[in-house]
Amino acid sequence: MLLKDRIVWVTGASGGIGRSTALKLASEGATLILAGRQEERLHAVAEEIRASGASACTVFAYDVANQEEVQQTFKEAAAKYGRLDGMVNNAGILEESLLSTLKHDHLQRVFSVNVFGTLYHMQMASRLMMRKKQGSIVNISSIIGSSGKEGLSVYGASKAAVNGAVKSAAKELAPFGIRVNAVAPGFIATDMTGKLKEDIYRMRMGSIKMKRAGLPEEVADTVLYLLSDLSKYVTGQTIGVDGGMVE
Repeated sequence: MLLKDRIVWVTGASGGIGRSTALKLASEGATLILAGRQEERLHAVAEEIRASGASACTVFAYDVANQEEVQQTFKEAAAKYGRLDGMVNNAGILEESLLSTLKHDHLQRVFSVNVFGTLYHMQMASRLMMRKKQGSIVNISSIIGSSGKEGLSVYGASKAAVNGAVKSAAKELAPFGIRVNAVAPGFIATDMTGKLKEDIYRMRMGSIKMKRAGLPEEVADTVLYLLSDLSKYVTGQTIGVDGGMVE
């Protein structure tokens, strides 16, 4: 097992990519900390993991964009486990808005979760990882962070910020044995993308060279790689999982 006896924290673990990632990591031996706002859904994922016979897991329900709540939750986790081996910052929100209609509260919501929340968790995770001078932080970014898309200036800016944070944090934390990378999914088959209008869905398919949507499990596979020793000399990278998507 690639993650046997390792403790890994996953935010936004209640559905889509987060759920698939949690199940994948558990199947590879990780002891999981499942985090997010939706406590009932987090417990449902925890039950799936237990039913599969995989390692134990702990649920923490809190606002990932609230610094005080993040700090308090990390104190509780540190008291229970004493260390942290992996951090997956998956929690994020996507809201469309043209620049001409952009409002401050939209900007605040997206950046609070996608950027501030990610940085809060990177900060606290790295402090725990420094105890053993080893660890891996994986941030879920997006192809939009590098390619852009109309109507998604705020979302794209937030993911570009995540990519930039990865570059800087990787250099800062490398001397402590901590690696920092990002995974940038393209068009992934989730509940959200399944609700798109048929013409928009067809347009998205037309932009993908592999002619199909990606699966959450395929994103999870790349996260697993970055958390494991298979990537022990990889840091500061943003790896696309997009099937050759052209925007």
